[in-house]
Amino acid sequence: MLKKQYTQRKMWKFSLLISLALITGLWISSCGQSASQEPWTDAELLSPDTLAAWLRHPEQSPHPIILDVGPAGVIPGARELGPAHEAEGMAHLKSTLSQLPKNSLVVIYCGCCPFSKCPNVRPAFQLVKQMGFTHARLLNLSDNLKKDWIDKGYPIENP
Repeated sequence: MLKKQYTQRKMWKFSLLISLALITGLWISSCGQSASQEPWTDAELLSPDTLAAWLRHPEQSPHPIILDVGPAGVIPGARELGPAHEAEGMAHLKSTLSQLPKNSLVVIYCGCCPFSKCPNVRPAFQLVKQMGFTHARLLNLSDNLKKDWIDKGYPIENP
């Protein structure tokens, strides 16, 4: 009888440990997913040095359509559409995109703040993807426009 109780208690502890391990694993897995579920992939991030090279050597460039979805633009040739977190900015973005072929190389940027806090890049990039653009890129200004573009001496539009 004592051996049976010992075995049952051992089985109960084992079941509890397995359940806790599964719950912990699921929790860790869900935390990782929510942090990494951006509307863009790593392959869709465009490095600032690549875009700067395209701007400096347009004859060797794939001729991107650069769309500024932030509060103020400085990248030469960019179309300033206004902040994408505002209805007017999203309307300008949608209108602009509707006039482009779906295979256009579209580069979205904001640069107001770090990606993790930016209210503009996610809705803008989601719209580009929803509208079926196959060559969408997000300019990788992970900190901000000043640090990742201006301070590096990349081309800026003259005022």
